Amino acid sequence: MKEFIEDNYFAELIKKRPPEDNREGPPFKLFLYVQMLSYAAPLLFSIAIKTTKRWVKTEAEKKEADNFKLQTELQHLRYQLQPHFFFNSLNNIYSLVDISPDKAKSTIHSLGKLMRYLLYETSTELVPLSKEIEFMRKYIDLMNLRLTDKTTVESSFPISEPQTKIAPLLFISLIENAFKHGVSASKESVISIDMITNENVVIFKIENYNFPKQINDKSGSGIGLPNLKKRLELLYPGKHLFQQEIKNGIYSVYLKIEI
Repeated sequence: MKEFIEDNYFAELIKKRPPEDNREGPPFKLFLYVQMLSYAAPLLFSIAIKTTKRWVKTEAEKKEADNFKLQTELQHLRYQLQPHFFFNSLNNIYSLVDISPDKAKSTIHSLGKLMRYLLYETSTELVPLSKEIEFMRKYIDLMNLRLTDKTTVESSFPISEPQTKIAPLLFISLIENAFKHGVSASKESVISIDMITNENVVIFKIENYNFPKQINDKSGSGIGLPNLKKRLELLYPGKHLFQQEIKNGIYSVYLKIEI
């Protein structure tokens, strides 16, 4: 009796077991997904590479265009400064013609040397700082020819190493400005010019008495300082400090450049 019951039990289990064809296996959709992924992966990888190359090319072209625009603007500013400098120097020579013809002749000779540097040696992106110092010294000597004993000029420049380089003509506008506004025919005045170098930093300080020009004074075009500020923004973005103030009748400028 017991054996009969056990046989019936196992027979029922066999009946309940699903047929071979209905047994569970990997889902068909999963198989399709795996196949699609195997084909799509190389395609997506190829698209990613092409997109990256296109982005790199676009960025390179944009950088090249920005650099060309920068160089064009800097060149324009440099060309703007040259006639400005020449015009102001001629005004100084003109004032000497009647007072001292001999000084006027000497001034014209000195101006020729300055213009040679201005036209032929400042067309590069960087120049030796020693060349700029030599240029500033000659300009100060040129301006001293037209000064009276009422004006005292003090200047101090470092003996710069030849390897130290900087963008050309960054300081001359400040010196021009000092001689333009810091000299009086009837009052005593002092112009103080000082440059310090420390590793990769150049500090330029200048102070002069402030004698405001009359409204009808056309001795200069007034583009020197705006030109300088614009060039500093383009050449040394985030790497310069420019401060100016008038206090107790003294105009002072502090310029720091990380080179």
